[in-house]
Amino acid sequence: MSLNQAADDVATRAGTIIDNMKSMEGPLLPILHGIQEEFGYVPQDALPLIAKALNLSRAEVHGVMTFYHDYRDHPVGRHVLKLCRAEACQSMGGDALAERIKRLLGIDFHQTTLDGSVTLEPVYCLGLCACAPAAMLDGEFHGRLDDESADDLVKEARQ
Repeated sequence: MSLNQAADDVATRAGTIIDNMKSMEGPLLPILHGIQEEFGYVPQDALPLIAKALNLSRAEVHGVMTFYHDYRDHPVGRHVLKLCRAEACQSMGGDALAERIKRLLGIDFHQTTLDGSVTLEPVYCLGLCACAPAAMLDGEFHGRLDDESADDLVKEARQ
């Protein structure tokens, strides 16, 4: 697939999402979510299309996309594992847990395993402070993690 074909594919697929959502009240965030759901990330080629459709500058669209940490500008693994790095989780052994998970996966934060199965991301509070340390795998919360449950979580993510 050539770069022009890839850009045309992004334009077509993103254009459909934009057209379906641009009449909503406050459409920028839903459009970004829709595009990320479609591609697994928000391709840079989609930003000018969004800006034009919503009568915004490219800088405004880029600013919103980069402000919110859940929007990605690059492809990720089949599964995304987010580890809470906030104080409550750290105080309950989150640092040691993070090191264990990084070692089990063979990657650091913001990296994807070589087989493309898992991307590891830090987050700064999942709202599960009473269940610290906590993680989220593909949108599913996991609390009160220990060595055994961390091993199980990594095995689940690797599938």
